[in-house]
Amino acid sequence: MNKLTKVGCSALCGSLAAISAASAGEMTITGGADVTWMSVGNTTTGNPLGIGSNFNIKGSGELDNGWTFDVTTAFTNVGAYSATNITLDMGGLGKFNFNQGNSGNGISAYDDKMPTAWEETWGAGASTGIRLALGSGASQNVQYTTPTVLGTTIALTLAPDYGTSDVNDKTSKASEDTNKRSYDATININPSLGTEILAGLNVFGGAATIESVDSPNGGISDRYEAVGGVTYDIGPLSLGAQWSGDYTGVDTTNSDIKHRSL
Repeated sequence: MNKLTKVGCSALCGSLAAISAASAGEMTITGGADVTWMSVGNTTTGNPLGIGSNFNIKGSGELDNGWTFDVTTAFTNVGAYSATNITLDMGGLGKFNFNQGNSGNGISAYDDKMPTAWEETWGAGASTGIRLALGSGASQNVQYTTPTVLGTTIALTLAPDYGTSDVNDKTSKASEDTNKRSYDATININPSLGTEILAGLNVFGGAATIESVDSPNGGISDRYEAVGGVTYDIGPLSLGAQWSGDYTGVDTTNSDIKHRSL
């Protein structure tokens, strides 16, 4: 009997230690290996051989009320800092993500959802001048994501100061600049409803508004971006179609349209 009691105490202590470590947070380093070869006909591209060395530092933990959090700090090649995001999972209440501009939120997450085998020029590093939808994902932002209900998930994203550089710990004020906020709304639907034939079907869409600067002499009007599409996976085959739109605004200063206030 005494021996069983000691065994039970030992197991309990081990469990408590594990819970304590999870509350404090655990950090891991993950990464991948990739080698690329890029050539563009007879155009000079320098050394066509490339090797990726990017990695992520990830951490997780649990708050006293049972909510969990994850933090990821990304580093690009040769250890250059890229971005940080923190996700707070509130269970049935949804999730908040605080994102330092890694283009993973808002309609930026849907800028190109088409099936790919690295055939796009931008997938290999060659510039094309193509303008993809960015919305609030291009700036430091916060996103709320609803729980998934009947295969449907909705996300709302806000960038309080669109277009500014990423900010570290906020410890001081700054003068107002010419940037204003932007906000996105996206929806993602997997309407399988338990049926195998629709399991690979995914429908998505989203829109963003980027507010312009208020000026007595006019300026650029608000910008609007939108995306929408559908993908379908059936066995080894992936199909997709997507549409994007970008209204860049009207230069009211140099146009014939004048706004007057009474």
